[in-house]
Amino acid sequence: MDKLGLVGLANAGKSTLFNALTGLDTPVAPHPFTTTDTTIAEAVVPDERVDALAAIHHSRKLVYAHMQLADIAGLTAGSSQGAGLGNRFLGQLREADAILYVLRAFHDDRVPGDDDPIANLDALELELTLADLASVESALERRRKVARSDPSARPEVAALEVVQAVLADGIPLYRATLETDVLELVRSAFLITTKPAIAVINADEGAEADVAVEDTVRGRLGDHATVVTAPLALEAELARLEPAERAEMMEALAIGSSALERIARAAFETLERWTFFTSGDKDTHAWTFRRGSNAQTCAGIIHSDLARGFIRAEVASWRDVVEAGSWTRAKAQNKVRLEGRDYLVADGDVLEIRFNV
Repeated sequence: MDKLGLVGLANAGKSTLFNALTGLDTPVAPHPFTTTDTTIAEAVVPDERVDALAAIHHSRKLVYAHMQLADIAGLTAGSSQGAGLGNRFLGQLREADAILYVLRAFHDDRVPGDDDPIANLDALELELTLADLASVESALERRRKVARSDPSARPEVAALEVVQAVLADGIPLYRATLETDVLELVRSAFLITTKPAIAVINADEGAEADVAVEDTVRGRLGDHATVVTAPLALEAELARLEPAERAEMMEALAIGSSALERIARAAFETLERWTFFTSGDKDTHAWTFRRGSNAQTCAGIIHSDLARGFIRAEVASWRDVVEAGSWTRAKAQNKVRLEGRDYLVADGDVLEIRFNV
């Protein structure tokens, strides 16, 4: 399961977002360090395709995709050198597959902290860059000793020296132009600023997204980074409501779609994860796979026996199945096709695996 590390300054709204995504109730308060330990939980990835397939098949059970979230203590200036609490938990970010930056833009005199999202990003980048620099310097010291007697370690030492120079200039690695082989050689250092990034700008309720700020954040984190602006306190309130109440409240507030859905989908896109489905009266199940996986690999995600005895995959797009009204009707309308083991599964495919073991 993919792991997303949440990082933000104290009082940026990180734990509020964590609660909204996971349905938990970790403490949230208008003072620093409400989060004093790392909290790890699973978050459901909302998916209207699951709902639509389950509706036509009258599925008794719905299984959505999940991802793991790690909520660490808020960072402060000097966290990388041990100030505040955040440095104790930076290891959780090193283990994450992607980093979600929570940037404060809401105004509240009762809540201390900077409400400039760009200043928030400046501070976070500095602390994470310094933390990576410390890791690289430690790794360099070890690998240089090894390289004295083992020439095979010298390419890694050279790569670490390149990365050290970049970090020493205060540049996070996602903004540096580095050769792929350099990044591969330093992979074992688990550097935070090499990880794909998502940013959530925590805005005031009713505030319009500031496109200029979003563009600036996106430019800093990389052209492919996803940036979402949302009032997280309101989103957390909505997440606690029953579905019918939530829909009614969203309609009353003229909210077209939940930001939480956009954030969850952005995480999947950032991690290059796609979803295929199995669907019937028993259940409709969303299965997560790495983009570019073939049919046999995806069969193994459901069960190893399906991959071992794979014969063919029956495949249709979820939309074709929904428009037909059922899998059976989709087959009758020739919307379902047979594919071999090397077929590259597409996002949104519905699969039935033919196998023999």
